[in-house]
This record gives sequence, structure tokens and C-alpha cells, in this order.
Amino acid sequence: MVIQKEKKSCGQVVEEWKEFVWNPRTHQFMGRTGTSWAFILLFYLVFYGFLTAMFTLTMWVMLQTVSDHTPKYQDRLATPGLMIRPKTENLDVIVNVSDTESWDQHVQKLNKFLEPQKNDVCRPGRYYEQPDNGVLNYPKRACQFNRTQLGDCSGIGDPTHYGYSTGQPCVFIKMNRVINFYAGANQSMNVTCVGKRDEDAENLGNFVMFPANGNIDLMYFPYYGKRFHVNYTQPLVAVKFLNVTPNVEVNVECRINAANIATDDERDKFAGRVAFKLRINKT
Repeated sequence: MVIQKEKKSCGQVVEEWKEFVWNPRTHQFMGRTGTSWAFILLFYLVFYGFLTAMFTLTMWVMLQTVSDHTPKYQDRLATPGLMIRPKTENLDVIVNVSDTESWDQHVQKLNKFLEPQKNDVCRPGRYYEQPDNGVLNYPKRACQFNRTQLGDCSGIGDPTHYGYSTGQPCVFIKMNRVINFYAGANQSMNVTCVGKRDEDAENLGNFVMFPANGNIDLMYFPYYGKRFHVNYTQPLVAVKFLNVTPNVEVNVECRINAANIATDDERDKFAGRVAFKLRINKT
């Protein structure tokens, strides 16, 4: 024999729900007495308080092992790479002399990149000497590069806009920053540029470099990081291409010649070198 469950009315359901929320007979709120709720809240308060304290202590202990000035683990390569400015997506510098918009974007990038910076008084030919400030030896400094050394590519009072308006563009070669790296191993170093293939060498034509011979002085090293060198400007080498064969794509490769920088690692195309394409369009 099947016993049918009595169907509750809407009023009965509401009354049962009200009694669950607050039962005046047992003085229970949502099925628990005030004492039971107090124990539960106290448990979670202690539990989450303990987790918070343990997390805070762990973070504090970890931060004691981290320096504010030098990264504990440096994931950058020990060999600095080279990069060009103006920087384009595919490292190709294309200039249409008769079209201002084609090269004005490069000029704007160079203007922003070469914004004036404060410079320290330096002694060329040697690493920057740190002042004696006690045990910690702070603040540490290195000389900042002065754009006046870029000669015709400095952009100072230059009506040719770094040579882009006349089809003789300047391309800047910069070394990426590596913290505490003494570039050159106390020996002179410089940047050289060539056409990658024979036909590129023919179409590349003549060029001049600033500073002379693409030299990079030791006084701009080492770099100690953003905490020390807030306005640090790494040294640059400017290459001014004088008579590139027009309407032809030229592949150029620039390398840095330094005792402690390898440039022959085939696994890293940017270690101590950079390759880019140059094209001067003339109608």
C-alpha cells in the first residue's frame, strides 16, 4: 500500500522556514545556538589569523634574503646583447626620402631615446671609481653617456633630422644592460659594422661612426641596476650611412669587439651583435 506524503501548503513552508531562521522555543538561529555560533566564529578567527601570521612571517623571512639594490638571482645572459635605435618590429629601417611620414616616426623615437640626462664628471679610459662611503659604499655610480659625443648624429641643432631627411640616416647601436658587468675586461672595445653578404657590402657604401671608430669607453661601466642608476644612460655608437645604394634592401651586421664578450654563439643571434635591414627609397 502506497502512502502518499501530505503536501504542505505555502503557509506551512513559510512557517517552517521562519522557524529554521529563528526558533523561539530552542533559541536557535539557523539551527545553532548562540554558544555554537560563538565557538565556530572563534575557531575560524583563530584559524585564519594563524594562516595570516604564518604567511606574513614567511614573506618577512624571504625578504631578509633579498637585496634592495641587486637581484639575488639574475636570469639575464652574462653576455650582453646589442640592439638598434630606432627600434622597429622586424629590425628594418626603411626611409622614403620624399615621404616625411616614413621617417618622421624614426626621428620621434630617437628624440625620446636621447632625452637629456645628468652627467657625472668622469675620467676616460678606466672604470668609474666609486666614492668611499664606508662599508656599504653607497651610492654607486657610473658615468652617463653624453649625446654630444655622437657628432653629426647627436640631433643637436640638426636640420637634417639625424640625416633621415637627406637619405643619410643615423642608426644607433646600444649594448643591453647587465648588472655588475665590467665590459671589456679593462681593455678597449669598439663596435664594427659590415654588410652580411658581398652584395650587401657593395650596396652599403661608406659610413662614419661616432664616437670615432665606434669606441666605447670603460668609464660607463659597470651598471648597478635601477636603484642606483635612476637616470643611467648606457653608451651608444652612432653609424651614419652616407651613400647606401637607393631602392635596395641592405643587410647590416654590427658586432662589439671586447675581450669578455663572445659574438660567435650561433644559438643566440643577439649576443654581442645585432643584424638589421636598411633601405633608402628615392624616386
